[in-house]
Amino acid sequence: MNLENLFSIKGKVAVVTGGSRGIGEMIAAGFLANGAKVYISSRKAEACHATAKRLVDKFGGECVALPANLAELSGVDELTQELKNREQRVDILVNNAGVSWGAGLEEFPEIGWDKVMDTNVKGVFFLTQRLLPLLEAGASPEDPARVINVGSIDGIKTPVFDTFSYGPSKAAVHALTRQLASHLVKRNIIVNAIAPGPFPTWMLSTGVGGGGDVEATDWDAVGRVNPRGRVGTPEDIAGLAIFLSSRASAFTVGEVISCDGGTLVS
Repeated sequence: MNLENLFSIKGKVAVVTGGSRGIGEMIAAGFLANGAKVYISSRKAEACHATAKRLVDKFGGECVALPANLAELSGVDELTQELKNREQRVDILVNNAGVSWGAGLEEFPEIGWDKVMDTNVKGVFFLTQRLLPLLEAGASPEDPARVINVGSIDGIKTPVFDTFSYGPSKAAVHALTRQLASHLVKRNIIVNAIAPGPFPTWMLSTGVGGGGDVEATDWDAVGRVNPRGRVGTPEDIAGLAIFLSSRASAFTVGEVISCDGGTLVS
């Protein structure tokens, strides 16, 4: 019943998609700092390798970059094969890779619908499907494997921005989480989701006027409209992901847990 046993992920093999920046990088850093071996994936190879090196330099351990475009089945299969070549099991899969698209209602293009749905929903389903053999390989009733899908509070409430495919894609991720959880719990794989609110990420920066420049964005101003008076921190999101990967959450199944500083309840 001590903290180390309840929350330890030491020695676990984790895969974090969209791990080269933003929430994915925060979760990968938390895993690495607490003794997990981490694979990160993202579409841009150079950024993926640079992040893996930066995380290892800061936290030690082993972080491996496996770039792949998970909006396409060929990219899903490429990542799956690379993991099968390197590991006999995967203990934790974090489906975090995601994109958004902003445009007015009348101008919203088909590509803005398809790209978001392919990355945010199709990629989550098929990567989980393809990795089932590795997830089951190390799983047991006492120590189940974990799948954590990263949704969004925009999949629960009406989005602030004109991102007409993003909210529906994240609502689909939440629904998919519950359905996968019901099928996989008896196979010793526990599936849950996190619905983040405002965090200092590239994606949110593009919506609040920062133009994608995370460092230059006025996050204090963004945080002042949040009930907690700030935006999220790496500790906030990594702590929740570690909980969902540890013994402490072994009886928590199919949940969508908001991590938003009180936005939804307020």
